[in-house]
Amino acid sequence: MLDLAHKTIIISRTDSIGDVCLTLPLCGYLKKHFVGIRIIFLGNTYTAPILNCCKDIDEVISWKDIENLDKNEQISLFKNLKASAIFHVFPKKEIAKLAKKSGIPNRIGTSHRLFHLLTCNHRVNFTRKNAVAHESQLNFHLLKPCGLTTLPSLKEINSYTHFASTQHLPEWLLTELNTNKPTVILHPKSQGSAVEWGIGNFIALAQQLIDDGYNVFFTGTEKEASFFRDLVPDQCIDTTGKLSLDELIAFIQQIDYLVAASTGPLHIAGLLNRGAIGLFSPRKPIHPGRWMPLGSKSQTLVFDENCSNCATGKPCNCIEKITVASVSELMK
Repeated sequence: MLDLAHKTIIISRTDSIGDVCLTLPLCGYLKKHFVGIRIIFLGNTYTAPILNCCKDIDEVISWKDIENLDKNEQISLFKNLKASAIFHVFPKKEIAKLAKKSGIPNRIGTSHRLFHLLTCNHRVNFTRKNAVAHESQLNFHLLKPCGLTTLPSLKEINSYTHFASTQHLPEWLLTELNTNKPTVILHPKSQGSAVEWGIGNFIALAQQLIDDGYNVFFTGTEKEASFFRDLVPDQCIDTTGKLSLDELIAFIQQIDYLVAASTGPLHIAGLLNRGAIGLFSPRKPIHPGRWMPLGSKSQTLVFDENCSNCATGKPCNCIEKITVASVSELMK
């Protein structure tokens, strides 16, 4: 059994914001169960603002900065980290090969990647394909070499989450937040990462929330704004294209609710224990049982859990049939 007390370890996950968000409880668990452990998170440049908000991570390094180095420089950098173990949460062949060449003693990955047969000396027999457990729970399979015998519950996983922003918001946004109204962020797009509820539904929800006395904000990238900016009601505050990721995290920390499909901002809201309302398709593997946001205040909606098209994996837009009323009801 691996004893990681007073050791330096690397957690490698170089994919998207939502995936990284659901990996952070792993860091909290390790900090709690291994005294003096030092955690380095190997991620990507664009997820660094997320990682910097996690109190359980001691150092953040970007794969983008490493992959542009020559092979000898990469090996030297990895050796200087003096890591006793690396957990390949998101399998990447180049990183797995580098970890072995650098002499990291314990290299942990799933047995369902062929390149791990040559690069990992601890191979855990699990696969994410068709898994029924939540994505955050699946990450804990990799701790079996450390003595973990059962996956933690989502309630336990929430207790391992220590996430907060220290970023200051722009004055113009603070002014917009300085009201006595409850605040809600609507995030209509997903950059293709999820089945979406539809712009028309979000605009209708915005109008309903305005009528109900909410202070309504829209978020998204400048590119995403081109799909809906001209439709946003005048009473809403359009922040699309105006916020860095650091500022968006700090902004979400200040609001009451966020409504979105299965996107990074939804998972950020969950980590911050805001009222994250996720709109989902029931189709596997993108259903809420696998991808719902963490956090005790999070809620999810699907239109029909027993949708026949979704059950057979056919293209389906049943998510668009979720009613505005059912979403707004979750905020009462």
